Amino acid sequence: MEEILKQYSDYLIKEKRYSLKTLRAYTDDVNVFFDYVFKEEKLLLNEIDYSVIRTWVVFLSESNYSSLSINRKMSSLKSFFKYLYQNKFIEEYPLTGHKSLKVEKKLQIPFSENEMKLVLNEVDLEDYDQMLKFLVVALFYTLGIRKSELINLRLKDVDFFSNNIKVVGKRNKERVVPLVDEVQFLLKKYLAKRFLIASEGEGLLMLLKNGNKLNETFVYRLINNYFRGVTSKSKKSPHMLRHTFATHMLNNGADLNSIKELLGHSSLSSTQIYTQTSLVELKKVYKNAHPRFSDDE
Repeated sequence: MEEILKQYSDYLIKEKRYSLKTLRAYTDDVNVFFDYVFKEEKLLLNEIDYSVIRTWVVFLSESNYSSLSINRKMSSLKSFFKYLYQNKFIEEYPLTGHKSLKVEKKLQIPFSENEMKLVLNEVDLEDYDQMLKFLVVALFYTLGIRKSELINLRLKDVDFFSNNIKVVGKRNKERVVPLVDEVQFLLKKYLAKRFLIASEGEGLLMLLKNGNKLNETFVYRLINNYFRGVTSKSKKSPHMLRHTFATHMLNNGADLNSIKELLGHSSLSSTQIYTQTSLVELKKVYKNAHPRFSDDE
C-alpha cells in the first residue's frame, strides 16, 4: 500500500501538477479512509466496494464532520480510486454514481467600495512596514490574486514598461494582470526600500523588514487587522479581497469571461459564484430606481 501511495503522490505532483499543500490534503484524506477500513475490516483493495465507502461516509457524518468536509474527503477518494482503476490496481471503480452531499451555501458579502476606499486612503511612504502592509492589501484588491500567489510573486514578474504583472497560479498556470497607476507608483517606492534590505531575497517581490519571506499566518493577520476598524463583517481574509475584486469588477461592467481570466479560473462555473453577490447590488439599484419603490410613489 505504501508503494502505491508513493506512486500516486508522484502522479499528483508530476502529471497533475498539484501543489505540495494540495498533495498533503489528498493523501491525508486517503490515509484517514484506509486507517478506518483496515481497523474495521481486513480488506484487499479489490474488496472495497461502494457499501464500504458509504459506511465511512456515515461514520464521518456521525463524527460531526460537515457536509463540506465530507465532500472534500470524497473528492480525494474519488481521485485515488480513479488512479487505482486506470492503472489496473483494482478491477472496478467503486464510486460510479456517487453524489456529493448537499451543502447549504452561505452568501459571502464582499467589502464595499466605500470600505476599500477607507483602508486604501493613505500610507506613510517612509515607513517600510506600513508601506508593505498597504501594498499587500492593494495587490489583493487590484489583482484579485490568491494568498499563495501573492507570497510567491517574484521581482522578475513585474513589468513596469508594459504596466502588468505575471502571476503563477494553481498547477503553475501563468496569467498576466494589469497594474493600476497607483499600485505601480507604490511598487516603485517600495522597491527602492526593499533593495536596501536584500538585493535579491531569493528573487521574491514581497519581503518582511528582516529580509524573510512572507508567510500565510502573517498575511491573514494583516488583512484581519487592517479591516477590523472599517467593517463589521466577521470574515476578513485574503480570499474575501479576491471575492471583492471580482464583485466590484462585475458591478462596474466587466464581463464574466474577462474576470475568469483575471482570476485564473479554469472554468466559468468557478467565476459564476460572484454573480450571486453582484445580485445583491443589483437589487439595491432596482429598489432605488424602480418607480414602485421610489419616494414619489
